[in-house]
Amino acid sequence: MRAAVLALGVALSACATPAPLSTSGAVLPPELQRVLDDYSTAWRAKDAKALAALFADDRTVVPNACPPAKDRAGIEACYAGHGGGIGLTALDHRIDGSMAYIIGEYAGDVGGPAAGKFVLTLTRDATGRWLIVADMDQPYRRPPPPPAN
Repeated sequence: MRAAVLALGVALSACATPAPLSTSGAVLPPELQRVLDDYSTAWRAKDAKALAALFADDRTVVPNACPPAKDRAGIEACYAGHGGGIGLTALDHRIDGSMAYIIGEYAGDVGGPAAGKFVLTLTRDATGRWLIVADMDQPYRRPPPPPAN
């Protein structure tokens, strides 16, 4: 699965022209939708502690905004001061035992134009709760503005 996710990320990054944000998206199982909803809520509130709680604590994780972290304190420090408007739309997902991923697009706010794409890699803990082990995103490349006359 890891190789497939990496290959997909490489293929997605080759797309130069972004499509409009998908309005339908993929229908996620409630337990995966909860991850996106909790992430959006914490990001909008600039709540680094709540963001860190969405990540696995017992392994090295890869938050988007900083180098890999080994615990929630490191993730919280990474996200301190980050946040604001966000809209997340899932485009695809897969669950394979205790691992899952969500592929989607993000916008600067709910219903806004797509600004980039993301892949969340998840693991299921002993209680059945899905936690993030990798949060990777990339903004879409925008064409340069026309030259001024």
